[in-house]
Amino acid sequence: MAKGMRDIKREIKSKQNMKQITKAMEMVAASKLRRAQEASTKARPYSDKLKEVVASIAAGTKDVKHPMLETRPVKKTGYLVITSDRGLAGGYNANVLRKVTQTIREKHKSSDDYVLFVIGRKGRDYFRRRNMPIVEEVIGLSDSPTFADIKSIAYNAVKMFSEGAYDELYICYNQFVNAITQIPTELRLLPLQEVGGKGPVTSYEYEPSPEGVLEVLLPKYAETLIYSAVLDGKASEQGARMTAMGSATKNANKMINQLTLTYNRARQAAITQEISEIVAGANAQA
Repeated sequence: MAKGMRDIKREIKSKQNMKQITKAMEMVAASKLRRAQEASTKARPYSDKLKEVVASIAAGTKDVKHPMLETRPVKKTGYLVITSDRGLAGGYNANVLRKVTQTIREKHKSSDDYVLFVIGRKGRDYFRRRNMPIVEEVIGLSDSPTFADIKSIAYNAVKMFSEGAYDELYICYNQFVNAITQIPTELRLLPLQEVGGKGPVTSYEYEPSPEGVLEVLLPKYAETLIYSAVLDGKASEQGARMTAMGSATKNANKMINQLTLTYNRARQAAITQEISEIVAGANAQA
């Protein structure tokens, strides 16, 4: 019985140590989530203004033609997948990777029909193990990524579409709703749609011409949408990690309480047995 009690006590101590770790990770994730939301909010005005200018050109120019606006027969598809570098974030990575894999299986019969751009070590390792065609990867992003961190992969993804390497580009990531809810999202990025908008359009003067400005702005607009998705993905990652660590802390508390109850019962049983043995010994001497 004493050995059993020692084992239980050791297990309680182990669970308490684990609880301290998960609680600390939950608090760190909550802090990072707040910063990630702030970064996403700060990046939004630039994206909105860029969209406004593009909409103004599209609305004011008849028969706008640009490779990024033209829908063509789909022979090959590109996917830009956003995952994390670290785990312990619940179903954050598994959900988006499952969605991408299901889409690829349904739409493509051969690996020659699609290419992958991957952000995050978890996604990179997942696709590598399955020998799926990765064109470019980015790993080791900080928790507060800048546009410079993903500029290369965003530029190449947009450039390859413009050059006809594939006929459509999807971005796959977890859309942030709140700390509890992140929605695996598959958004068609290219060709761009509905850049004209429905609201009032601001009048601008362009040099050298609206078409020339559009030639420069459309790739930047697409790259900005990718960066916005990366920021949204970072917020989703921290929200998922905070929720997962919060659940782990609650489970640790439940296990500690159950083990403590078991330990107290074992201790009470040991004391009762000792008292019974003492009483039996006293009666034997009487």
